[in-house]
Amino acid sequence: MKRILYIFIISLTAFFATSCNEEFLETTPTTKMSGDGMFSTGTAALVPLNGIYRLMYTQGWSTTGNTQQCDGLTAWNLMADVMGEDMVMKAQGSGWYWFDCIYNVKSRYTASTWRSYDLWNGYYTLISNANYIIAAEETMEGDPKDVNYVIGQAYAIRAYCYHYLAMMFSRTYKGHENEPCVPLYTEPSVAGTPGKPRATVSEVYTQIRADIDKAVELLKDSHVQTHKTHIDYYVANGIKARICLTTNEWAEAVNAAKIARSNYKIGQGTDLTSGMNDITLSNVMWGAEIIDTQTPGWGPFLYHMDALSMLPGTQNYGYRAPKCINALLYDKMGENDIRRQWWEPNSTDIDGDAALSSYLQVKFRFSDPTTSLGDKIWMRMEEMYLTEAEALCRQEQYASAQEVLKEYMAKRNPDYNTTKTGNSLGALTTDETGSLLEEILIQRRIELWGEYGRIYDIKRLKQGFRRTEEMGWPASTLINGTNTQNPETYAWVLTIPQAEFDGNSSLDATKDQNPTGDN
Repeated sequence: MKRILYIFIISLTAFFATSCNEEFLETTPTTKMSGDGMFSTGTAALVPLNGIYRLMYTQGWSTTGNTQQCDGLTAWNLMADVMGEDMVMKAQGSGWYWFDCIYNVKSRYTASTWRSYDLWNGYYTLISNANYIIAAEETMEGDPKDVNYVIGQAYAIRAYCYHYLAMMFSRTYKGHENEPCVPLYTEPSVAGTPGKPRATVSEVYTQIRADIDKAVELLKDSHVQTHKTHIDYYVANGIKARICLTTNEWAEAVNAAKIARSNYKIGQGTDLTSGMNDITLSNVMWGAEIIDTQTPGWGPFLYHMDALSMLPGTQNYGYRAPKCINALLYDKMGENDIRRQWWEPNSTDIDGDAALSSYLQVKFRFSDPTTSLGDKIWMRMEEMYLTEAEALCRQEQYASAQEVLKEYMAKRNPDYNTTKTGNSLGALTTDETGSLLEEILIQRRIELWGEYGRIYDIKRLKQGFRRTEEMGWPASTLINGTNTQNPETYAWVLTIPQAEFDGNSSLDATKDQNPTGDN
């Protein structure tokens, strides 16, 4: 944590002053508040809290040369999507996300420009910032609802970050509870703070559950979201639902998902087809509003996704490295499913090349390509329907699971119906069993394409996958030499960056590094 430990000290004196109003989350620099003053009251603590949220969609977690694919939460979810079988990368382009896609990043852990450093630095910086807020829990003054609002969010942020660190730097929770995970830091850190050893997967998830439960408790007796970028009671339950799917706590997942979606309306019509770029929509639970004075320039999420908003030769990376859906997954949708409009199965808009652009995504579009505008969506309520249905099915409550699924699908395909039961899954994602659980997961794959991070689900489901040209994958992306068929593989476990070993005397690179290969 050599570099990470002192970032918050800098941010206190010169990073982000923030205030919320009805229009947007203001995040302009300031040097007018002291570090002590920032934690004195719940109102004052919104300044560092909003600074943390701004970090979640800031470029630069790796060093110069790779920042275009290292701009926070959406980038890390996109990384996890291209590692799976459902988001087909048709071309290499300039190489951003390509090396994630072809599994050629793990050996690059010594460089600060690559993915290991990016994720480790990003998540631990967010944790370090959250720890300073949590440390003020007993001394912070003001309206209890204001205090709970700030402290609760800090706990939720820490839980979220450790959850994603655990998913990327260790094998999945079930069956690997005693394996090494990541170091746990729960107190403020400064330059010179001794590093911690790797905790076990079980120890990390014990902390995650304690943090998210505390967040839910505090936020329940607090304000409803003052801005969509903030985590409130409902979003915290959404994060808890994700965690409980990983830990297989099905009853808890059902309860959390029900609460999470109860404050929102399911998206339909133009909510779904207008480009997924507006966090004010009634189905969006959590995301970042991007305003024209905060666009970071070339390279964020929509540049990688929207291939059609700009002409060839302009700053549009999505045009040169198009993202398309797995053709076999596309065919799982009924003819009247509105989600078919998220992809163009026969598009020839890219140099007239139908092969390159078949099943091209149009789900994510700029709201204004001339100014690079488009919000970043981190959680939608539809995910909670699918989480609830899956968790009910896991408990063999098939009738209830069917009803939840049908209620959700009624806003997607008016012709939809299912009488499936059972919760069996194939060894590979293409080994179909016809079970209700499989059906729920197929709808989840379609709905959350480009948003959630497919590899996170593949790992927790303990399935393998195989890419094929029939799906639309180019020959150069079939990764035949990579073991993605075995759910116990280390192919999905990132290596720890060398910078951590250099700055943490509690870690030994010869003993604590994750395998650089599949085994």
